[in-house]
Amino acid sequence: MELCEYIPDEQNDRPLVCPLGRSLAPYRELDLSAFGMRILLIEDDGAIAKAVAEALGDKGYTVEMAHDGQTGLAFAETGLFDLIVLDLTLPKLNGILLCQKLRQQNLSVPVLMLTARDTTADKIVGLDAGADDYIIKPFEISELLARVRALLRRRSLPFAETLTWEKLLLRVDSCETFYDGIILRLTPKEYALLELFLKNGSRILTRQYILERVWTFDDLPGEDTVKAHLRSLRQKLKLAGAPPNLIETVYGLGYRLNPNLQSAV
Repeated sequence: MELCEYIPDEQNDRPLVCPLGRSLAPYRELDLSAFGMRILLIEDDGAIAKAVAEALGDKGYTVEMAHDGQTGLAFAETGLFDLIVLDLTLPKLNGILLCQKLRQQNLSVPVLMLTARDTTADKIVGLDAGADDYIIKPFEISELLARVRALLRRRSLPFAETLTWEKLLLRVDSCETFYDGIILRLTPKEYALLELFLKNGSRILTRQYILERVWTFDDLPGEDTVKAHLRSLRQKLKLAGAPPNLIETVYGLGYRLNPNLQSAV
């Protein structure tokens, strides 16, 4: 199987305009962290695919494209990619089923899902299928690039004895947590919650996901327990000087570490 690599036209100095009506001219500055990163773009809309591929290519990413789900799955199964940008609605095999097949094969490549469906139910279906993040059409190219960077940062992080986010630091070996140098006195469940968030970065975690990873199945409580422990954890973080939205609520979906705070550091 031969992959067709998309190479941006460097001779074209005209501002690029994506099908969403926004100029791509600001995105021609190369991102040094992008070099060597291979992204698979699976999108059947030719105009959107071209605009996204050009924006990614201009940053220095190597972009391969597929225009239907079956071809995209075959490409993804090669294991050659650092990230997949996946449209939800595809011919031959839709994005939900494609993502599920990847996870069933234990392929952990990050998936950023593109969708025109903006209901809470649709978002939950995508996340439960194994997508790491989603973006709603129409979208700003700058937001897509930011989400790509965030997902790739998480993938490239090796196992470390310390986990950090903003001014938050967790020492895995000693089970100590600090905010801006101030030690946090956490209960075992609060520590487990914070460690789970730090290991997942800006990925949205549903209450059910949190329950299954912080509590055992023998004493699995209700979702209100998650809310109570999060309230206590947030209060301790706030007392140490952390922003109140360090752990943000994504209404109807779950919780995550605030990506805007991390990018501002």
